[in-house]
Amino acid sequence: MELKNINHPFEYHTRKIVTMFFPLEKINENESGDIRVITELKGKTFYAGVKLFDKELSAEYKPKQNEDMANAVSLLLFKLLSEATGFVPPWGILYGVRPARLMHAKTEELGEDGAARFFKQCLVRDDKIELARSVMRSENEIIKLSRDNSFSLYVSIPFCPSRCSYCSFVSHSIENAADLIEPYVELLIRELAATGEAAKSLGLRLETVYFGGGTPTTLSAKQLDSLLTAVESSFDLSGLREYTVEAGRPDTVTEEKLNALLAHNVGRISINPQTFNDEVLKIIGRRHTVEQTVKAFEKARSLGFKNINMDLIAGLSGDTVESFKNSVNSAIALGAESVTIHNLALKSAAFLVTENRYYDLSKKLFANRMIDYSYEALSGSGYNPYYMYRQSKSLGNLENTGWCKKGYECLYNVFMMDETHTVLAAGAGAVTKLKNPESGHIERIYNYKYPYEYLNNFDEMILRKDGIYAFYGE
Repeated sequence: MELKNINHPFEYHTRKIVTMFFPLEKINENESGDIRVITELKGKTFYAGVKLFDKELSAEYKPKQNEDMANAVSLLLFKLLSEATGFVPPWGILYGVRPARLMHAKTEELGEDGAARFFKQCLVRDDKIELARSVMRSENEIIKLSRDNSFSLYVSIPFCPSRCSYCSFVSHSIENAADLIEPYVELLIRELAATGEAAKSLGLRLETVYFGGGTPTTLSAKQLDSLLTAVESSFDLSGLREYTVEAGRPDTVTEEKLNALLAHNVGRISINPQTFNDEVLKIIGRRHTVEQTVKAFEKARSLGFKNINMDLIAGLSGDTVESFKNSVNSAIALGAESVTIHNLALKSAAFLVTENRYYDLSKKLFANRMIDYSYEALSGSGYNPYYMYRQSKSLGNLENTGWCKKGYECLYNVFMMDETHTVLAAGAGAVTKLKNPESGHIERIYNYKYPYEYLNNFDEMILRKDGIYAFYGE
């Protein structure tokens, strides 16, 4: 598609708005085609024009004195594209990853009513304003738990039984990377020791531990035991508030692995079905059944796990609104302490513009109905939204939201999304985020992305950990 910006410096903003409506189109300045967008500042008036196949629309707007010019052109283009496509993204012109964080900043500046008015002026839908406000309040209570010397630990296990069709994480199927797992675990133990030494020497206080991936329970019970033992021997866990291990794929959950987690005081796990529809599971490449999901959950419960999360995805290929409703209802019926509703992130042109030369609304409306139902069902069943983020190329420009029963918020999720404090990270693809508690300044230390790079360049990567000492002034 073509996007031209004439006589103004707000290309960043117009690109963001255009991406809301056409998330998978490649944007070029000089490309003729069926989708063309022009914005221009003519004197003191903004002009916007849209050509969408055979439909052409245009509009003008003259900003008021002292009005934010970037905001003005964004609103003009948003309204024009909404009219042209028949689709009104529910978050209006907001494109940031963290709406609750913006709500917090605006509340501090303008008060709660003023913050709500700001969101309304950005054309955010009323229910999304209330969602952002609810999440802000919940996050604020969790953020208060953090101290100036607090940190969290993230441990990356980038292996899965198979790769799901929608996955964008750094993960390898064990079919292709089985011979990497044992040496990876051995080096990860060494990295945990080096990271723990840095935390100890700097007097940092560990608040939460999170094993993610990939699927950590792809590892054997013995390998999990070795890593959990390494965490215990490398870090002071006396002040630990939360210990999470993702057991995301039900086909990796066994009694032996669950007992290994319990033996090391892991209190929170995720058993993630993504859907309770066997046909959809096949389409997306999840090699397990709904029955396996239920059995894994029941086994974890019977062994003593009292804090279990379940992830679901709205907008999966082959799913229907009714089927998604059943998935939400099934997670609630099982009694999961938290349910995280993800909106499908787009990676291909499947939901873009059809060959029939019209703008296809069906998938976007379909996803909206799913997300709206999850809000209704979960809030009506005693769950509260505590955590939220957005992705720019998601179906319908919607949000991912963590819902939980009172007292079961995932602290790590909030600390990480808010960037509340330092996160020390270990493993392939992991990123250490160092935060100065006084200035808020953040620096990042990147590990090698893929397991084979991690193995081949381990010594060099360990040297990067010296950046932790440098950041804290040692």
